[in-house]
Amino acid sequence: QVQLVESGGGLVQAGGSLRLSCAASGRTSVTYAVGWFRQAPGKEREFLASVRWYTGITDYADSVKGRFTISRDNAKSTVYLQMDSLKPEDTGVYSCAAKRTISGAFDFWGQGTQVTVSS
Repeated sequence: QVQLVESGGGLVQAGGSLRLSCAASGRTSVTYAVGWFRQAPGKEREFLASVRWYTGITDYADSVKGRFTISRDNAKSTVYLQMDSLKPEDTGVYSCAAKRTISGAFDFWGQGTQVTVSS
């Protein structure tokens, strides 16, 4: 099992920045990739970005490309999401998740952290 804990959410005005952290513990050696997702009230969960644990290859949704940056620190077993130029539509609960294979599901999820962007 892999345990994930998110932190760094909060209230920020439009145009501001936040950095989210996802601290991993447990069997991190079996992790293929870690991704960030968000969900606004009444909406489906949305994929934002992912990073492959060992190669560092990243993937981004078009909605955040150029504004958000995902990175990982293997020594600290932590994945970050740097969010710049935030917009009110970025508001939601942000969660990180880990998967074991390239095609498999994200099996392990954190509890989520709230991000609110005011206009």
